[in-house]
Amino acid sequence: MRNRSLVVSLHDVSPMTRVECGTILAELHALGVPCASLLVIPDHHHRGHMLADAEFGPWLREQAAAGHEVVVHGYHHQRERQGGESLRDKLTTRFYTADEGEFYDLDRASATVLVTKARTEFQQLGVATAGFIAPAWLLSDEAECALRDLQCEYTTRLGDVLDLRSGRSFASQSLVWSVRSAWRRQVSLAWNAFLFGRLTANPLLRISIHPVDLRQAKVWQQIRELVTRALAEREPLTYLAWLTRQRIATTPP
Repeated sequence: MRNRSLVVSLHDVSPMTRVECGTILAELHALGVPCASLLVIPDHHHRGHMLADAEFGPWLREQAAAGHEVVVHGYHHQRERQGGESLRDKLTTRFYTADEGEFYDLDRASATVLVTKARTEFQQLGVATAGFIAPAWLLSDEAECALRDLQCEYTTRLGDVLDLRSGRSFASQSLVWSVRSAWRRQVSLAWNAFLFGRLTANPLLRISIHPVDLRQAKVWQQIRELVTRALAEREPLTYLAWLTRQRIATTPP
């Protein structure tokens, strides 16, 4: 089991989603997942900053003290539409991610400002952060450079985990569900069942959960089932804990 790991990440954690996130974490704990990576948005869709919510800071510190990892997850988790976008850009930022690809084409300077601001605000809340994961895993090359400049430990994309310190990439396609329509839910259920089997031998299995998944009975049932099956053969870790092990394993004696 020690050679195969499970990272469960809970995306879109914010004051807007705190109650649902608390329910999800409690259910995961009951299944046998004591620690998860919490992808936290400082000002979710400009609809309430985490520093302005009296309950969110204490709750997040409680989660960190319980062993969960806090990860910076964009800043607003929202991208304004731009004129002259290519068809590919429109498909990626509108159809795929519903205008939430905040770091999709962000330049280096803008990314630096947002990530620096977010990290400073997490410090004000009294929680440590090491990684940065872009909304919808859409991270421009310039934004990735900004993360390196700021000495972020790691980032992830849909298909891999990237150690920003060493540049080493670890292939692992994340399971994730799209629930915005009935056809998306059906496709997600079929795809994740297939992907789970395909990744049986992969050292790292990633299961990415969003608060809205809890509202879809069939989706949530599958998530619970796949987490349970994974735990029979894998050790649950956070991203940072898993990455730390990889670094230790490759450090010369």
